[in-house]
Amino acid sequence: MGINKNTILGWASFIMFIMGLLLIGLGAFRYNEVAGWGFAAVGVGFLANGWVFSSLKGRL
Repeated sequence: MGINKNTILGWASFIMFIMGLLLIGLGAFRYNEVAGWGFAAVGVGFLANGWVFSSLKGRL
């Protein structure tokens, strides 16, 4: 099975994008209190990390 660094970074960025969208969705639709802001902030952080992993994919 040919898994190299680019494949691993691609899967990691995909998973982080999905988790970021899921956490933002939880913050927006499930929790209406202050906890929703925390979930949304963590989701934005996951999206930022996924973006960094995606940009590093061809450079390592």
